[in-house]
Amino acid sequence: MEESLVRPRPLTDEAAGLRAGVPELPEYVDRLCALVERVDPLIHAFVPEPGRYDRLRSRARELAARYPEPDRRPPLYGVAVGVKDIVHVDGLPTHGGSALPPGVLAGPQAVVVDRLLAAGALVAGKTVTAEFAASAPGPTRNPHRPGHTPGGSSSGSAAAVAAGLVPLAIGTQTVGSVIRPAAYCGVVGFRPTYGRIPIAGVIPNAPSLDTLGTFTADLAGAALAAPLLCDDWRGDDRIGAAEVRQPVLGVPDGTYLECAEPAALRAFEGQLVRLARAGLTVRRVELFPDFAEVARQLQTVNRFELARSHADWFARFGGLYRPETAVGIRIGQGVAAEDREAALRFRERLRERVAAAGAAAGVDLWLAPSATGGAPEGLHSTGDAVMSLPWSFLGRPALSLPAGRTEEGLPLGLQVVGAPGGDELLLAQAAFIERALAER
Repeated sequence: MEESLVRPRPLTDEAAGLRAGVPELPEYVDRLCALVERVDPLIHAFVPEPGRYDRLRSRARELAARYPEPDRRPPLYGVAVGVKDIVHVDGLPTHGGSALPPGVLAGPQAVVVDRLLAAGALVAGKTVTAEFAASAPGPTRNPHRPGHTPGGSSSGSAAAVAAGLVPLAIGTQTVGSVIRPAAYCGVVGFRPTYGRIPIAGVIPNAPSLDTLGTFTADLAGAALAAPLLCDDWRGDDRIGAAEVRQPVLGVPDGTYLECAEPAALRAFEGQLVRLARAGLTVRRVELFPDFAEVARQLQTVNRFELARSHADWFARFGGLYRPETAVGIRIGQGVAAEDREAALRFRERLRERVAAAGAAAGVDLWLAPSATGGAPEGLHSTGDAVMSLPWSFLGRPALSLPAGRTEEGLPLGLQVVGAPGGDELLLAQAAFIERALAER
């Protein structure tokens, strides 16, 4: 059996220790670089970077000089963060997982990186992405089983957190690129409400769907990072105690759930039993009777916008694109603008319908498997994103919480979906679910 390389580090512990000076930043950087040098050749989570050690040492010296007093240090003081390689970082080239010249893809530093740096973080490096955050996989391996995919397209970000290279990493999700790799790698993935983290400075895939998100070892880490990255975050003092109550959980019965593998559905049903035994209310609701049409309409938007996003680059460098990406772009070139507009109108009607169904059933959070099953063997695919598809189309915030394992020992995730703009409540109420799943 392949050796597990899983050593996740809780963000809350690491951030608190660094603010207190345990360890001091130079020692922390030494440990970080030694760990990356030892472990990353086995999982390929990071884009190779000559001079990484010198860059991080220099940044650590700047931070230490700026914040000599522990009680005045920012919340992510010195914390190493991985950043997906479609997100621009000043001083680091953006490859987008592609063979295109990096200068062609260059752009201003992303807003999300500005916010990380303002919070005191160290950018440990760029993490591997499937080409242009689409479907052509990069070289990253799953730390649980290196012969299996880590998922994608935020492959390196999920693997880096699972392997303990960093306690926080940034990914993006167009359809399933945060939730699915988080599940495959056994970590927490948080995909906020569409637009909650500004997407400026990120290479687009489908701008009507693209959403930034985070990977952490646990829910507490996601809750620490979210207020620092999301717009207009409501702190605990602005959320009433009555709101943060045990949530009513909705299960979207029907053809959507049937997309999951039988073993994943059995595990999901077991999770529902555990939640009910812990005192949580679970209600089954027929939600997506037209799921095939939902999927078709999302693909119409995604393919049209992918082709538009790459129109200039593909015209100039089409021969450098990988076949999987090129096929998607060519399909998108054949989608009419009026079909994309019709799909966006369909989405608005779907949003109204899902909101009404949830309100009628008194549902606070929706539950579903995070992926169709455990991580598939091989690195030729990043897996199936279908379990995230309706929620990404709706733009709702979602979490993947680690939730057991397959019979083969691969991680499974439970997807928890909140109301649009309800990211704060999603994180707060998901704590009830995390505790229930942890109880023996």
